[in-house]
Amino acid sequence: MADYNDKIKELEDLIKNSKYNKKTQHAIGLYKAQLAKLKEKQTARSKSSGPKEGYTVRRTGDGTVLLLGFPSVGKSTLLNALTNQESEVGAYAFTTLSVIPGLLEYKYAKIQILDVPGIVKGAASGRGRGREVLSVMRNADMAIILLDVNDPEHRTIILEEVRDAHIRLNQKRPDVKIVKTAKDGLKIAWTVKKSLTNETVKAVLKEFKINNADVVIREKITVDQLIDCIEDNKKYLPAITVINKMDMVTEEKLEKVINETKANLAVSAKGKKGIEELKELIFEGLNFMSIYMKEPTKEADMDEPLIIEKNSTIRDVCSKLHKDMIKLFKFARVWGPSAKFPGQKLMLNHKLKDGDVLEVHLF
Repeated sequence: MADYNDKIKELEDLIKNSKYNKKTQHAIGLYKAQLAKLKEKQTARSKSSGPKEGYTVRRTGDGTVLLLGFPSVGKSTLLNALTNQESEVGAYAFTTLSVIPGLLEYKYAKIQILDVPGIVKGAASGRGRGREVLSVMRNADMAIILLDVNDPEHRTIILEEVRDAHIRLNQKRPDVKIVKTAKDGLKIAWTVKKSLTNETVKAVLKEFKINNADVVIREKITVDQLIDCIEDNKKYLPAITVINKMDMVTEEKLEKVINETKANLAVSAKGKKGIEELKELIFEGLNFMSIYMKEPTKEADMDEPLIIEKNSTIRDVCSKLHKDMIKLFKFARVWGPSAKFPGQKLMLNHKLKDGDVLEVHLF
């Protein structure tokens, strides 16, 4: 492992000490490609030699949110405040030894909140059960980065570990299509103004042993984003940053920490301050919308909506309601924002909008 660590450190120093401009773009691109490959080899080696046990979490509800932070930051206390779940809470590190789920019910949504062991520097490489924790994170729908108001520097460490675990927070996969071919070399096509030279793109591709491919790039990208698209093993996850223990510092210090960490919200989990605002942030972050169901010949149930993700289709609703519903689907009628007229007859691929009323007809 030492040889990988030495090479990784050498490349990280080269990248850190290189001034980025058009002249150095090519060299830095190669350094970053080599670094990504080395980190992947390091992870593969540590996985094969490390512990095999992990955490199994059964997903329930409309979405899953993971609480991520250092030990003793207050994750268990926050879980209790959000869900009334009686998780063990202690004033010392590593109280949580397994994944503890709780259920937040908010605006008719049932949201699973996961309290996991605290992570530390080196988590992505397996330190302190970090790899197992981050694997649970890959299966979540959203993350809350929880920071102690007195330790704002932990944010940088957490983001580095999350990135090394192939998780990209608050990003979408860049619109880059790479189709490998049998011959004819590398063909690069941009539909926007180039943010990288074709020479840099080709050099990075060749570093990953891709010598023949058609590449179409439809947005401005960085070398790091290009590498992400080549590796194509990243999890893109929405996240919010929350400062805990806000009542332990002055207003001036709290404001300074919020600005430094770019936090979305400050709370006191123990004092239950800011909890309702956090519930709203979670609901918004999960990108939910409300659909009202209607049975044929009956009035719509406008009292209790079905909660689904925005841009969901009728097919998505049927899948959520019952596993056999798609097989028995005949047609649907829709009233509301997504319909051209009330009661429009529509099929499975129709995208619904917030506030729609849906009536499903089965064979």
